Amino acid sequence: MESLQYALVAYVRSPVGIFVEELRRKIYPEHGHLAAHVTVLPPRPISGSEEEALATVSSFASSHPAFEIGMGEVESFVPSTPTIFIRVARAAYRMRELHDAMNVGALQYEEPWPYMPHLTIAKLDCTPDVEQVIERVRQNWRQYTGSRQVLIDNLTFVRGSGHTWFDIARFSLEGGKVPQ
Repeated sequence: MESLQYALVAYVRSPVGIFVEELRRKIYPEHGHLAAHVTVLPPRPISGSEEEALATVSSFASSHPAFEIGMGEVESFVPSTPTIFIRVARAAYRMRELHDAMNVGALQYEEPWPYMPHLTIAKLDCTPDVEQVIERVRQNWRQYTGSRQVLIDNLTFVRGSGHTWFDIARFSLEGGKVPQ
């Protein structure tokens, strides 16, 4: 059994998010329930209470404006993990700044890999699966004609493990907690 962890994500509810969710259901239906998101803080234990972690996010969100990022090409994290994703190409530095600002206090964690802003399409079971699927994903992405811009205007603090996550609280970057 995996231990309980926390993460901070920005859900992508735009056409890009819908595209990713539909594509995920086609290529990896086992994870079709997962909402499209850009991870701000990858899964981690917290070093304080949930209340302390929420206060950190709330304080930041209340004083920072929303911003846009642009999605780039389809890539994978092979050989580190069998994950296929769309790289954040424009304003990735804003996501890194957000990550660094949030990786403090109760949320501080020494991550095993450098932070790379991305929109996960699928985390597959093994590396050979990635090799079989990635070209199909790239072809679908090339055919996508919608906007590749994503507005980062909310942060959601989640708790879970593996592929089961629950939203704890959502915060607007325009300032304050958003009602669930």
